[in-house]
Amino acid sequence: MDAQGRGQAEDIDPADQWVLNPDTGDYELRLPSSAPQSPVPGPRRATPAPSPEVPAPRRRRATPEEPPPGRRDRRRPTKKAKKKSRGKKILLWTGGTMAFVILAAGTAGYLYLQHLNDNIESLPDDGASTGGFRKDEAINILLIGTDKRTGSGNDGYGDKGSAGHADTTILLHVSEDRSNATALSIPRDLIVDVPDCPTTQEDGSTKVIPGSSSVRFNASLGQSGRTPSCTMRTVTELTGVKPDNFMVADFNAVKTLTSAVGGVEVCLAKDINDPDSHLNLSAGKHTVEGEEALAFVRTRHSVGFGGDLSRIEIQQQFLGSLMRKLKSNDTLTSPTKMVKLAEAGTEALTVDAKLKDIGKLKDLGLELGKLDTKNLTFATVPVIDNPAEPKPVTVVLKEGPAQQVFDMIKNDVSFTEV
Repeated sequence: MDAQGRGQAEDIDPADQWVLNPDTGDYELRLPSSAPQSPVPGPRRATPAPSPEVPAPRRRRATPEEPPPGRRDRRRPTKKAKKKSRGKKILLWTGGTMAFVILAAGTAGYLYLQHLNDNIESLPDDGASTGGFRKDEAINILLIGTDKRTGSGNDGYGDKGSAGHADTTILLHVSEDRSNATALSIPRDLIVDVPDCPTTQEDGSTKVIPGSSSVRFNASLGQSGRTPSCTMRTVTELTGVKPDNFMVADFNAVKTLTSAVGGVEVCLAKDINDPDSHLNLSAGKHTVEGEEALAFVRTRHSVGFGGDLSRIEIQQQFLGSLMRKLKSNDTLTSPTKMVKLAEAGTEALTVDAKLKDIGKLKDLGLELGKLDTKNLTFATVPVIDNPAEPKPVTVVLKEGPAQQVFDMIKNDVSFTEV
């Protein structure tokens, strides 16, 4: 997706106006003083499960002692030290493109930030969340990918006329000390109980949507008018973990975000030719973006056992690679990519009302940016084939291991040693 909006110079893309100041390590918005101003345009609308044994609590890194004041004051910073400091600052921005845009823009970029703010779509959480993430506590964000056919070029995907079910769902847990995180995938074909859901209607009234027993997890969204707040309540009942916020993405999110960063690298153990997802790739490494990236995360019949669990594994590989690309210097030092990411991110996602303000997204981005991606663990809710079905097409919880996973997240126990 191309960056939208123009700066104060009519023929200049705003991405080209962000300039790195080598003395400070900051990006600055530099505009020609003689250029006539034009208004910013309005928004466009259109893993394997953990070991049965609970790992020991993570080890905290020791805090280095400060040098005595006398020595510290006499010590002059070297060029090497400056580079390290600048690298730390760049790393801090990587939590989200919104964080970068906010920090870099300052007063000069206010109108552009308002434009980004107008891009953001939001829905009520209907009291299903904790009230929003907090900087001094562990964070639990519910990420939902729907199969809704929105946007151009998506007629060949998903179910025709679908209201958008919870096709891909991940509970992202970030530890209180931000040293580690767990991305827990919830299979869409998992049999669950969906509780009653008070849901805010368009006229502001509240309607309680009756719950359902022993249905697929993906029915927690879209069916009978259920909103993401219903998926939140279902996750809480299933795991015992109450999400702080939710983010919902449709097919376009995968296409626009991957195009904004110039593609995501994936690696295949064997050739894939899947006519259902339109994916045709040979074994080995590939860089996928746009339509091909969407086909990659939707393929399932040509990988593993051809089911949803196999697709989850390939999605986890993709998301890990995307996160590394987002945090790479190739992305962070490119103002063009950062502006495209800001546009793509704010237009592709629907968030709960508590994340509607771009300032809150910036704060969340900064918290996530403290995480070292090598300490991000992808896991899947432990399940077994549904014994009630002669030919299983759904799955049920593997009770012991599943409860262990849920308890580790509730108790903020790391899945990796840090």
